[in-house]
Amino acid sequence: MSTTLDRPAAKDGTTFDMRHKSRVILDGNDRAGARAMLKGTGFDDDDLKRPIIGVAHCWIETMPCNLNQRELAQHVKEGIRQAGGTPQELNTISISDGVTMGTEGMKSSLISREVIADSVELVARGHMFDALVCIGACDKTLPGLAIAAVRLNIPTVLLYGGSIMPGHWHAKEVTVRSVYEAIGANSAGKLSDEELVDLENVACPGAGACGGQYTANTMAMAMEFIGLSPMGSASAPAVDQRKNAIGKEVGALIMDVLSRGMLPRDILTREAFENAIAGVAASGGSTNSVLHLIALARETGIPLTIDDFDEISRRTPLFCDMMPGGKYSAFDLDLAGGTPVVAKRMVDANLVHGDAITVTGQTFAESAAGAKETPGQDVVHPVDQPIKETGGLVILKGNIAPNGAVVKLFGYEREQHVGPARVFDSEPDAHKAVLERKINPGDVVVIRYEG
Repeated sequence: MSTTLDRPAAKDGTTFDMRHKSRVILDGNDRAGARAMLKGTGFDDDDLKRPIIGVAHCWIETMPCNLNQRELAQHVKEGIRQAGGTPQELNTISISDGVTMGTEGMKSSLISREVIADSVELVARGHMFDALVCIGACDKTLPGLAIAAVRLNIPTVLLYGGSIMPGHWHAKEVTVRSVYEAIGANSAGKLSDEELVDLENVACPGAGACGGQYTANTMAMAMEFIGLSPMGSASAPAVDQRKNAIGKEVGALIMDVLSRGMLPRDILTREAFENAIAGVAASGGSTNSVLHLIALARETGIPLTIDDFDEISRRTPLFCDMMPGGKYSAFDLDLAGGTPVVAKRMVDANLVHGDAITVTGQTFAESAAGAKETPGQDVVHPVDQPIKETGGLVILKGNIAPNGAVVKLFGYEREQHVGPARVFDSEPDAHKAVLERKINPGDVVVIRYEG
């Protein structure tokens, strides 16, 4: 835990000053102009005497992932008001990997993480928020928001907007993954154009992020394991009414975090990062977590490398049967009891640092102790009966990638492969070759210049 942070005391010198930022911009006769501007937006004198809490979200109509976040923000704001704060809402951008991949648009995705971090940081600095609630869902939003929180180092809670519900087609549950698989079947002549359209019409029935352990749900779990999100807050789907109740609870929580003066850099210890990596490994999470957690660690000044991911993955069994490598969706994990079930399994097996502190003030072990597992569920296996003895992520090094490459092995049992390299200079070229059935079984697809 950091001991060098500036924690402004209240005037009586006994507690954290809950208006440690906002009083500078709002108090005194010389700030009458600032108050006048804010009164023009609907705030009154009482509002402006309370702690100012930024509520940042990524609402946008270019994807379902963040579509519920304006509504969710209203519930967060209600919780803040009831707990004695004044919320101020802002939003930032998002780029959908699911919509843009396979096109030039995908090159915007990782850059969006930096824009999200920069934009939220700038608004919070400029308007001197005392604390912050950040709502994200799509792939780059949660890491971008976490980076902003670390740079600002003001009391912050991250809230995941939730995953999408599965659709139904021919009496089966389907997801966007079903559509991607159907594209291949259609190009091979095994599925008609009409059937493909029928499937795409029902695969994404509403708001929420992609419903497997893809990047969004991986980072949501990682933020619970790292301690910036309250345990159990991520699992409820975006359209579930529980999510709105969770939003209100988070609004109350940020006021408690502010009163305690708990800062992101207090939470983001080396042990917290190791917990997050272990959660990713145990759940078959996304390789993108390597990019995002290393970037977040660099902001904190904590050394973290791809070798740490390899070491932790080797000692962590993979015991969550989650898509894309496994069988079940994020909705199924919620039905099984959610992230707390995974966390408690890992605490009991000594696979995580149970004494790591979280944003609620509880330790990781204390947060996991409240897990409510659904009897008979098959999503989260017992740790001693894992799907794989080691985690889903593997770091490879060799002449192609001397500094390392990340591979997800979950769903792929062969650990050795020899085959001809098919080299492409762009992702669209490789995608075209796949659709034209020019890639043969055993080929190794190499895409250059897309790093």
